[in-house]
Amino acid sequence: MLLFAGASLDFILVLQNLFKPPDPPKKPQSIPLLPPQSLLKDPFYMGLYQKRDRSPAYDDLIDEFMEAITDRYGQNTLIQFEDFGNHNAFRFLRKYREKYCTFNDDIQGTAAVALAGLLAAQKSTGKPIAEHKVLFLGAGEAALGIANLIVMAMVENGVPIEDARRRIWMYDKHGLVLQGRKEKVDSNQEPFAHPSPGSIPQTFEEAVTLLRPSAIIGVAGAGRLFTPSVLQKMAAINDRPIIFALSNPTTKAECTAEEAYTLTEGRCLFASGSPFDVVTLKDGRSFKPGQGNNAYIFPGVALAVILSSVRHISERVFLEAAK
Repeated sequence: MLLFAGASLDFILVLQNLFKPPDPPKKPQSIPLLPPQSLLKDPFYMGLYQKRDRSPAYDDLIDEFMEAITDRYGQNTLIQFEDFGNHNAFRFLRKYREKYCTFNDDIQGTAAVALAGLLAAQKSTGKPIAEHKVLFLGAGEAALGIANLIVMAMVENGVPIEDARRRIWMYDKHGLVLQGRKEKVDSNQEPFAHPSPGSIPQTFEEAVTLLRPSAIIGVAGAGRLFTPSVLQKMAAINDRPIIFALSNPTTKAECTAEEAYTLTEGRCLFASGSPFDVVTLKDGRSFKPGQGNNAYIFPGVALAVILSSVRHISERVFLEAAK
């Protein structure tokens, strides 16, 4: 039996909305947000009219839910976590992964589909995964999940783990994630917080110029931050730049497929979280954008776990799924 724990499904309205409304996401460019207090007064809001509970009662309820589900349906019930915030997502994964049959799709499913894209890109770039330098726009659960699985793939290909981590950089709302920076770097980000590369970039574009990545992966959900200048710089640095604009929906994607293909003269390897139409350039070449969405991973992983009666799901499962 497969159960989903996520804000997008009906039963989780019982699980999560006891603590709703959630904190609003950071304001993306030109997208108005409804403040939490307005949600509490909105007659169409489906959650409880209460502020989010950040006390131990939150953890107690999740514990009770996990125990109740496995007591009722058995210890091999697969429980998939979805849409939990960054802090809760990682700690619940660490807390439950050895006790229950569970995984977090935002962390592990997204990681597998992104790594699958990088592995597939090898055929076009001729560059093995171990030689890539990856710059993330965003440093939350999706970025960290992808980064850790990339490291795992690099290590499998003979790269020492510390060297693999040094090939991955992250840029969040405060700038480049660096050791000793003024803004807090949490424990999940620490493996990818590096010493300053010299000058400190003030924009994502400057980070691209300084670091010269072979791939940029957008998972910030902040809109069109893969600007024309960023895309042109990636094309100048790489013969076949890898550009993954994975944020959903299309309004939050870091760039459009048309922008990516046009500004790189059709040389980029592009994937997006949401679908885009076929792009035809002025010279007549057409490109069908790839979709890098974890919907391509979690159903297969779930089916395999259920059929094999696996009790605990290791990271290796997602590495093999990516391949």
